[in-house]
Amino acid sequence: MKNLFIFTLFLLIIISCKKKEVAAPETTPEPTTVVSCPTCNFPDTVWASTTTGPKLVFKFKFDSTQVRLSNLGTPTTIAAGNAGQSPKFNGMSAHYIEMAPTNSTQVGQGTVLYRAEETKCGGNAAIVFCKSVVAKDGDVFFSVPIAIVTPGTYKWLRVSLAYQNYDIKVKTTSAGVIDGTIASFVGFNTYLSKYKMHSAVMTPTLNGAGNKLQGYWGFYANVLYTEFKSEGQAPQTTVVNPNSANSPIPAGSCLVTGEFYKTSTAGVLPFTITGNETEDIIITVSLSTNKSFEWKELTFDGLFQPEIGETVVDMGLRGLKPMY
Repeated sequence: MKNLFIFTLFLLIIISCKKKEVAAPETTPEPTTVVSCPTCNFPDTVWASTTTGPKLVFKFKFDSTQVRLSNLGTPTTIAAGNAGQSPKFNGMSAHYIEMAPTNSTQVGQGTVLYRAEETKCGGNAAIVFCKSVVAKDGDVFFSVPIAIVTPGTYKWLRVSLAYQNYDIKVKTTSAGVIDGTIASFVGFNTYLSKYKMHSAVMTPTLNGAGNKLQGYWGFYANVLYTEFKSEGQAPQTTVVNPNSANSPIPAGSCLVTGEFYKTSTAGVLPFTITGNETEDIIITVSLSTNKSFEWKELTFDGLFQPEIGETVVDMGLRGLKPMY
């Protein structure tokens, strides 16, 4: 039975997510890229800033009740024959942040606030995972002095997500319903030597340590005090972009786009930086986890059971709402 469970975990290899947008060449500014191999261990879990003065602060919010959107930004439901659950998110990291003033502002032509360090240790440029900041719900994942932000009015926020870690419920024949953990590397390319799933240290065995293209994932579960680990490569990743007709995202990126939302008026409203601010401004990057884990049902009980052949259809987040 144990061997059967291990085997079924590898069925997750067929995980794939739908991407329907037309890709455009990436035009973002070059990040800081180093050739030497990273020597750090694991990502930070707290954003550290030593700057003074008012800041533009970004925090994550994982919301299972937020509207569930399609890749084009329209409300959508679970497809017939599928089921979904809202995962319990443990943390997430971002690779790129940009504010765009208009619908026609192409990627890289707005105000680029952040792009994570990259390395060519593994050949092509890749995100340095161990230098990321993996933030929990409600935590700061980036801040920048307002004094260096270009004053203006901005309609859209673009955030390139690099890494997701969350728990899901998995049904088994041997141990009932258990908790499983997914680590999903959704950035364009990630240099990876090890990572953690709760307290368990995971080391890539699929082609070993090094560059992992978008879609590399790991799975961990502890069943009756026995650890189970697996990994795989998803060929595609869903990205929600309500402005895709005017400004498509770069191929291979996870650049999620959302329209600024003013909480005091409870509606979308462009966000303005004057350059005269005297206090911090907090942007809550609210991400829809509303049934973001979706699979093909064989037994229609609403429970994910890979060992009978139920396969994942989509793991993409279901929308971004930047609230201020």
